[in-house]
Amino acid sequence: MQVAGTNGKGSICTLLAGMLNAAGLRVGIYRSPHLVSWCERIQIGDDWISPEDLRRDLQRWQPLGRQHRLTPFELLTAAAFDRFAASELDLVVLEVGLGGRLDATTAHPQRRVIGFASIGLDHREHLGDTIAAIAAEKAAVLRPGCLAVSGPQSPEAAAVLEAEAARCGVQLHWVEPLAPAAAGGPRLGLSGDHQRHNAAVALGMVEALRRQGWTIPDPAVEQGLQAARWPGRLEQRHWRGRPLLLDGAHNPPAALALRRELLHGDGPAPRRWLLGIQRHKQAPAMLEALLIPGDQALITTIEGHRCWSRDDLIEACPQLASQLETAADAAGALDWLTTTAAPSQPLPVIAGSLHLLGALIPALDP
Repeated sequence: MQVAGTNGKGSICTLLAGMLNAAGLRVGIYRSPHLVSWCERIQIGDDWISPEDLRRDLQRWQPLGRQHRLTPFELLTAAAFDRFAASELDLVVLEVGLGGRLDATTAHPQRRVIGFASIGLDHREHLGDTIAAIAAEKAAVLRPGCLAVSGPQSPEAAAVLEAEAARCGVQLHWVEPLAPAAAGGPRLGLSGDHQRHNAAVALGMVEALRRQGWTIPDPAVEQGLQAARWPGRLEQRHWRGRPLLLDGAHNPPAALALRRELLHGDGPAPRRWLLGIQRHKQAPAMLEALLIPGDQALITTIEGHRCWSRDDLIEACPQLASQLETAADAAGALDWLTTTAAPSQPLPVIAGSLHLLGALIPALDP
């Protein structure tokens, strides 16, 4: 199975694998990127691959990697496929790394069920400047004989998916977001209304597996959805006993989704932000989506990555100049973030990049 799209791929993979594991199937997950450890990318059952096993696998694949000039992602994908093949698994869930047409996960020959997360503008330097162009790269994962599932898409993305499915002779099943728990929908282990979109795709993929003969009982579906955990997605953590939220929103569609969730939960009350945004991302559009009047944000860099600075952002968004400051260091930023004037102030948020979350998580309370 393979999951493509812009935002929500990792959540769909997590929800899907949770249901399959609860049904007693042996399942592998390949996901990217990771937060703290590369071991997070290869999971069998409930366990990430151990550092020792990952090191041995990569060392064994190094000669072929050099021979074929594999990128680090391609090398890791090859090692993951090898590990899965040797582990006597029933099913494997593959998260596309970038795009789809040229992604290493698309080399797998048995992608019989394919799911599409929400498709939006991201990685334009690689995939194109329009929704249609990006959707075409992602729709190219479709192959004859597979079953495909998608949640609601923009008209441009939906048209591309429909056209490619017709060209390949693929059944494309459209699903609507699951009803809220209060209205009789299933309870989810992942926070946020947007996860009901992702859960609908994961459930649609389970239905596709059922049509292919797999036994996945309803109680396993309920249990898997409720038990799902996926760090860094509207996740509440603590710094020195003080609460904060982590969210990996790293592009404009994800920023809009995060802002909607926060407005739904806390209304328009001002809050504090710690933001680190890579230079190739659409940071001005992200800021305009995230910040409301009264919000204050510290802008930080991410070690090993080119990032937007406060000065760059003020030049692009002069109307937000009074709301932006520069973070001198991580510890000071976390202290400022979690020291509020009133206990009733909304939870502060760290966002802008999964790499930022990965850098800060080890410093947070266990």
